[in-house]
Amino acid sequence: MAQALQFLISSSASPNRSFSNLSSSKPSFYTSHRRIPVTVVRKPISAVYSDLESPSSRVLVSENGKGGVFPGMSSGTMTSTDSSAIEVDAVTETELKENGFRSTRRTKLVCTIGPGTCGFEQLEALAVGGMNVARINMCHGTREWHGGVIERVRRLNEEKGYAVAIMMDTEGSEIHMGDLGGTASSAKAEDGEIWTFSVRAFDSSRPERTINVNYDGFAEDVKVGDELLVDGGMVRFEVIEKIGPDVKCRCTDPGLLLPRANLTFWRDGSLDWLDIDFGIAEGVDFIAISFVKSAEVINHLKSYIAARCHDSDIAVIAKIESIDSLKNLEEIIQASDGAMVARGDLGAQIPLEQVPSAQQEIVEVCRQLNKPVIVASQLLESMIEYPTPTRAEVADVSEAVRQRADALMLSGESAMGQFPEKSLAVLRSVSLRIERWWREEKRHEAMKLSDIASSFSDSISEEICNSAAKMGKHLLIQISTGQLDKNSATNNLEVDALFVYTKSGHMASLLSRCRPDCPIFAFTTTTSVRRRLNLQWGLIPFRLSFSDDMESNLNRTFSLLKARGMIKSGDLVIAVSDMLQSIQVMNVP
Repeated sequence: MAQALQFLISSSASPNRSFSNLSSSKPSFYTSHRRIPVTVVRKPISAVYSDLESPSSRVLVSENGKGGVFPGMSSGTMTSTDSSAIEVDAVTETELKENGFRSTRRTKLVCTIGPGTCGFEQLEALAVGGMNVARINMCHGTREWHGGVIERVRRLNEEKGYAVAIMMDTEGSEIHMGDLGGTASSAKAEDGEIWTFSVRAFDSSRPERTINVNYDGFAEDVKVGDELLVDGGMVRFEVIEKIGPDVKCRCTDPGLLLPRANLTFWRDGSLDWLDIDFGIAEGVDFIAISFVKSAEVINHLKSYIAARCHDSDIAVIAKIESIDSLKNLEEIIQASDGAMVARGDLGAQIPLEQVPSAQQEIVEVCRQLNKPVIVASQLLESMIEYPTPTRAEVADVSEAVRQRADALMLSGESAMGQFPEKSLAVLRSVSLRIERWWREEKRHEAMKLSDIASSFSDSISEEICNSAAKMGKHLLIQISTGQLDKNSATNNLEVDALFVYTKSGHMASLLSRCRPDCPIFAFTTTTSVRRRLNLQWGLIPFRLSFSDDMESNLNRTFSLLKARGMIKSGDLVIAVSDMLQSIQVMNVP
């Protein structure tokens, strides 16, 4: 006998709800809802909604997604089992074959590329080790050098099937030290030593303990008695004297000085538009902006990108690293496509003991607003020099994973450290272990996700994704009599995976926001969307051509994945789609 399943969709979403009310506005399945009947059959169970996704629901999405099927193939004949018709990286494929669905890592990993990791073989080693995003830091190297790195990452993706995205980090208005002189790759500043920071250009060899600064107004702006922090406080100096273009400082907290290290001394400045033009021309996936103080900076950059490249879908990441950023946190994150917790510079702006709570706040706000968040800076700082991390560093990484951040980032560890692959391996192993512990202990979050939809159509997409994520744990079934027994209606499904067919990436991001127990297979038609989805928690991005016919899409996907040994008959999946806003529950035939 057929049963009727009903999803209860809210019809009262408020597009203008203030963020301060988000925590108390959790959608309910039981009051003030519009009922949408869904017919349930034994094989498969399906629910289909006909409203199309609103274009206003862009979150880290691409507008250039081209739907449809392969040339010469109608939607009704998409039954090819040619495994080359689907793109997924070799590492994920191997993991799924050997260890199954639950083995996949949910937390994404970002690696800063430097001299020791810029070659094709080194980049491939990082990709094999789990790198999802390659970061290029415009504070170091020339644009020609960075262009070579981008070309090699693109070649790696094309030849090996990876989806490594590229993030360009702009210099912003930071002040940086120059080279240390000669061939020195580092210098040790000892307690009490006097060092000179100068804006002068030295024709001959520079005096001992003298460092160039890249800001001409440095000597005029700094005052005697000021504290100068190098690399977010790794080394500290006190300004004791100013002599023309030279600033003499006494070391008060010893440490290692590295070329091009940043100084925590801020000045008003504009974005580096030459670097941004370079990023646009190279087609990077993300541009990270330093020292964002308001949403106006983000909106200005987005308008600039749109004016210079009409079909560009570059995502803008706001780096939260100042007091002003924290004061305007919600508006900055709302305007951006994601955020980075730049803890090094942030720790120089606020008391150190406040950094952990600030990190958690940023992660939670990003999650509520459906924006990916990266935790960065000094995660494994000791591994720049040593092959194993400190136990405190492992605990720090574990906490970021426990907070359910989308991604973790290596900076100096992979850019100029002696053990980049080992550093990445530590991030990967700790992430996997904490994620497994979370599932085994059946930890349940206290965070309540609130409505973020701006239209009724968006509300449907949001409710579909919320329901699909919940069904990874249980399914509420309403018998055809219409009576819902909340106590007895729980049916443990033990879902193996969620499938999402998305041209824009929006519904994939909504599923990721829910942090379901099972992995999310995100199928999209364009390589650019696939790369950007690789930054978001729990998403395994595939490139696959598909149609608006969900039955054909599922049958074809099952055939392709089974041919590659990535799924097997009997696996239970939930499939959602943003073309017809549909949801289906079925076993792999």
